[in-house]
Amino acid sequence: MVRKDYVYKNSWQVRLAEMKGKISIAREFCKGCEICISFCPQKIISLSSAMNSNGYVTAVFSNSDDCTGCAVCATVCPEAAIEVYRG
Repeated sequence: MVRKDYVYKNSWQVRLAEMKGKISIAREFCKGCEICISFCPQKIISLSSAMNSNGYVTAVFSNSDDCTGCAVCATVCPEAAIEVYRG
């Protein structure tokens, strides 16, 4: 969704604002460090109530339409447990 109250200077800023994304978190690799939760600009990642087979409470994506596919979460994940899909 393009913000009406913001003046976009470049066409890439409009494309980024309209971009939609989705992430996939590999539960078995996630150790619940919460770094992705802290860095997500849209705040759509949270901790699950379930544990993985290693005994870690893992991060979960809320399947929100607010994800822009910015890939900040995947970039900061120390376990490389997050894949980002844009489209």
